[in-house]
Amino acid sequence: MPQDASAALVSPGAATVAPGEGAAPLVEVRGLTKHFPVHRGLLGRQVGAVRAVEQVSFDVRRGEVLGLVGESGSGKTTVGRLLLRLLEPSGGTIRFDGLALDELPDGALRALRRRMQIIFQDPYASLNPRMSVGATVGEALEIHGLAAGAARAERVIQLLWQVGLPAEAANRYPHEFSGGQRQRIGIARALAAGPDFIVADEPVAALDVSIQAQVVNLLQDLQEQLSLTMLFISHDLAVVEHIADRVVVMYLGRVMEVATRRQIFRDPRHPYTRALLSAAPVVDPAARGERILLRGEVPSPLNPPSGCVFRTRCPFALPDCAAVVPDLRPVAPDHSKACIRDDLG
Repeated sequence: MPQDASAALVSPGAATVAPGEGAAPLVEVRGLTKHFPVHRGLLGRQVGAVRAVEQVSFDVRRGEVLGLVGESGSGKTTVGRLLLRLLEPSGGTIRFDGLALDELPDGALRALRRRMQIIFQDPYASLNPRMSVGATVGEALEIHGLAAGAARAERVIQLLWQVGLPAEAANRYPHEFSGGQRQRIGIARALAAGPDFIVADEPVAALDVSIQAQVVNLLQDLQEQLSLTMLFISHDLAVVEHIADRVVVMYLGRVMEVATRRQIFRDPRHPYTRALLSAAPVVDPAARGERILLRGEVPSPLNPPSGCVFRTRCPFALPDCAAVVPDLRPVAPDHSKACIRDDLG
């Protein structure tokens, strides 16, 4: 088995039309913001806020896989949880199938949750060790009133087969399975309610390299078979290049670039995207372009830089970058970047 999981992945096609292109988005995000208050002292007085997500906007088209990439601490996971209302946003709007989630009453939001599910990063922490696999996978069927009794048991077995697990797995417990098998159980649980939209939050990051490709290929097959719409969160660019149709690049809570997979990996326009790609492992080092070394450390989200948050590490920063917060603007068809410079490609 190759050392890099990307070597086991099938090379992505060169299609120029992304699935769902031209269709109305299933998920629309506008100005999404999340600040976590910081309290100190005996009285718990708020002394600041962690600006985890700041003015994030993008669409997830029906039937596509949208990759969300960036360094640790960039706000990727927070965005995913905000979309599912597992966290309450500090500002901005999220529309799912035309419905504004912040305007829905609790009952309507609860019913809508059936159509939105998540695959968690850690297959060891996300499964209840006291529940059998059958109970775990079938819980959503019971909560949403989709199946009961023999029909529920039959549906659980179908879901297990769908993710490559035998029927007898339903009677066993999570500790009896490997990490890859546990993640398959998590995938089956996410599929149980028949969702339209899935947030896959670093679904292979906690797995051995030798089985990462198997799980990624399973997700891709299921997405195509079930016509799912997916937000795929990852820091692994090789995995994102394999599975995503379009890519959103984040840094310190803000979106830096949005483009098709082909444009991001072959013609990146933002300096941060270029630096991220230049640091990614490659099979043939001789084929790597010029390495872009970023100066300094990632600033604290407690006190982000003024203007462009990337300016303190950007090799192309101008004085204006400290004063202007760059808007996400189109630079080519289906390709946008948040940078004031037009002379970087």
